[in-house]
Amino acid sequence: MLTSSFVLGTAESAAHSGFNGGDIVFQLLMFIILLALLKKYAWGPLMGVMKQREEHIANEIESAEQSRAEASKLLEEQRSLLKEARAEAQGLIENAKKQGEVQREEIISTARAEADRIKEQAKLEIEQQKEKAVAAIREQVASLSVLIASKVIEKELSAEDQEKLINEYIQEAGEER
Repeated sequence: MLTSSFVLGTAESAAHSGFNGGDIVFQLLMFIILLALLKKYAWGPLMGVMKQREEHIANEIESAEQSRAEASKLLEEQRSLLKEARAEAQGLIENAKKQGEVQREEIISTARAEADRIKEQAKLEIEQQKEKAVAAIREQVASLSVLIASKVIEKELSAEDQEKLINEYIQEAGEER
């Protein structure tokens, strides 16, 4: 039995050791069918997903570029607006300074005019008071002269009496004031 099994095993191995074209064609045909199925159901959808992913990434990059360009544009606009605002603020400050100077000059000129008016009014009042004082002195001198003349006529005076009489009249005149 051992020999017969050995012979059978050798015979079978001899039959398999030969070139079997049918198996190769079958395996090749199965491999091609497997490739076609993989291409249709695995490779095609996988490539579609990869294509979609590629388009999505390209769109994201384009969107990011547009956002960057827009941000850059907005930054430039903001810088421009800031520069304009600074220039406008500087102009307002300069204008306010000029208006302040004009108002200061107006106030000073008004104050000077008022001071000059007050001076002139004070001079007029002083002049009027001076004229009143001179008129009052003239009246007193005239009345004293009349009084002295009447006293001199009444009596003749010596130099001593005359001086005494003048001093009395001066005291009387001072008391009347």
